[in-house]
Amino acid sequence: MSTCELTRATRISDVRGLDRVTVTGADADADAGGAGHLRVYLGAAAGAGKTIAMLDEGQRRRALGADVVIAVIEDHDRPLTQAHAAGLEIVPRRASVYHGARFEEMDLDGVLRRNPGVALADELAHTNVPGAGRNAKRWQDVLDLLDVGIDVIATVNIQHLESVADTVEQIAQVRVRERVPDWVVRRADQIEFVDASPGQLRHRLMQGEIYPAGQVSQALTHFFHADNLTALRELALRFLADEPAEDFTRYLAHLRARARSDAERMLVGVAPAAGAEAMVRRAARMAARIEAELEVAHVASQDAGLRGRDDGLARLRQVAADVGAVWHDLQGDNLARALVEYAKNEQVTHIVVGSSQRSRWQELIGGGSIAGRVSRLAAHAGIDVHIMALREAGR
Repeated sequence: MSTCELTRATRISDVRGLDRVTVTGADADADAGGAGHLRVYLGAAAGAGKTIAMLDEGQRRRALGADVVIAVIEDHDRPLTQAHAAGLEIVPRRASVYHGARFEEMDLDGVLRRNPGVALADELAHTNVPGAGRNAKRWQDVLDLLDVGIDVIATVNIQHLESVADTVEQIAQVRVRERVPDWVVRRADQIEFVDASPGQLRHRLMQGEIYPAGQVSQALTHFFHADNLTALRELALRFLADEPAEDFTRYLAHLRARARSDAERMLVGVAPAAGAEAMVRRAARMAARIEAELEVAHVASQDAGLRGRDDGLARLRQVAADVGAVWHDLQGDNLARALVEYAKNEQVTHIVVGSSQRSRWQELIGGGSIAGRVSRLAAHAGIDVHIMALREAGR
């Protein structure tokens, strides 16, 4: 059922002091054992309290006599989340091995055999490990449960909605890899927004309640920047209100335009060469001085061998992650053109490239140095270019 058919909206406050806004469909008050009802807890960001709200609703229904199981929960070993799950039956996950590593996914067949009245399924946008089950995405698992008449309570963050993900990538400079179609969430009989202010979320992040300590600094200046969290909260509320499609699209365009116009953006073009890691670190310091978002890109030709590319770039990717940069893999036979075209399309204001390591003769027969070609193309686009000497580590 669409959230267009609303019968009421209420705001309540949970025990942790976080607001929850509920949008209820016409038949959402039906008995919990009804056929295939979906309830979704929607949040603006990780740490808002969606999983705990889902577990609390499961406990409430269990206390009323419903047959409730946890189909899958992502508790990240957090004691508070585990405490709220205490007493609820858990369907064991299905283990599988992928590329030599062991993973555990929701056991859809196991939940179907158990056939509960209500199943709790965390993180609706999650991508299942290939070969772990019949579906690629967890939202597809949820649809299968609904189809056989099992009620499902699920969670999702606003950035994972398909219509929103690209905009979030631009305003927060964070790749949104896992996505769920809007219609899956909109078909819910009930959507509840678990609300937390940007200040609350940032405080929880700094207290280590959301990410490990090593990720906190980067998160505070990127995804969990106060302006980003405010925009995400507004997006969630607009989605919850079932705003007309054209108005919602217009607001997304406004956010993208604001992100492009307000921020300096620096793109570093890299290749697995001596001194490239040091160049990325120096570019990070330069970006910090001008308060620019930092991105790192490698351009590979269309027929480049993936195995060799990955082996040579693994360390560079790690360095980029360490300095808080967003990594991009670009393709194109003309390195300079591919780099500048990406910069133009993404409103990059600065490009950083390494100085040429080729001889003058090699440059002459090859059409000039890459740095020179980038400079010429970028000049026409109004993009500043910085050419760095490739220095070995420690120099």
